[in-house]
Formats: sequence, structure tokens, C-alpha cells
Amino acid sequence: MSGERPAPELDPYADPAAVARAIVLRQLTGSAKSRLQLAKKLAERNIPEDVADAVLDRFEEVRLVDDAEFARMWVRSRAQTRSLARGALKRELSEKGISDKRAAEALEQITDDDESQADVALVRRKLRAGLAVSGRTERDKYTRRLVSMLARKGYPPSVAFRIVDAEMSAFLRQLRD
Repeated sequence: MSGERPAPELDPYADPAAVARAIVLRQLTGSAKSRLQLAKKLAERNIPEDVADAVLDRFEEVRLVDDAEFARMWVRSRAQTRSLARGALKRELSEKGISDKRAAEALEQITDDDESQADVALVRRKLRAGLAVSGRTERDKYTRRLVSMLARKGYPPSVAFRIVDAEMSAFLRQLRD
């Protein structure tokens, strides 16, 4: 076993650019990443900033790192799987280093109608999951919970209250009929 070479990032004689390329490729194997995410990973591994920039520039040239495409994919995925509103998606993209311009372009995929359908579906799913309203106090408690859930997903309070009120009323009418 003495003839084995250490992993590139542990080998003090390894070429930093080769180590950086290996790290980036390994990071991209699991899922797409933004340039900022990759830069942070390289910094964690003590890759010199100039080497990291050069490697990331090359990965952008060959389109293996593409923040615009990453943002589009992120928005599509998170809007569908987590029912997040544009506000929450924009915040997440910003945390990943996506510029406001690129985020706005990616968010254009989501229409007002898409967002409205998502929040209504989310509230209906929660209502079907087990709402036992025995009076006004209970209804207010569930309303607060549902509005809070929508707010955590990035929906504005006025929209959240409107949707929850309409869906709660429809749900309770159904129970009475």
C-alpha cells in the first residue's frame, strides 16, 4: 500500500489547477451548482483564488458551469417540488450567487397563474390532511397556520389570507353539505 498516491487535495505536490478541476467535476457529478457555490467549495479546500477563478472560467467557457441555466433549472425544480413563490425562489437564487438580472430571467418561467394554482393546491392539500374545525377559534387557528405556511414559502400576506379564506370557506361548505 505504500505505493498508493494520496488523494489530490491531500497531496502537497499536486498541481492546484488539477486538484481544482477534480473538485469541481466531483461537485457537478451530483447536481448542477452555481459558480459561487463552486468557488466556496474550492476556497474550503484551500485552492488559491486565482487558480479557482481560472478553472471556473474554463468550466464556464465549455458551459459545464452556467449560472443562467442553473437558475432556470433551480426555479423549475423548486417551484414544482416545494411550491415556492417567486419571492422565496429569488431569495434562494441570491444565496447561491445568482445575479438579480439572471434571477429575474429565470423567474419569468413562473406566471401569476402558476403561482396562484400552486398556493391553492397547497392549501387544499393541507385542508384535506385533517381539518377539524369546531368553531371560530379553531378556524382562526388553522387560518393562521395556513397563512404562515404560505408566508414561509414566499407568498405575500395579502395573497395568503385571500387564498386561505376562500379555500377554508369552500372546504367548510363541503363538509356541511
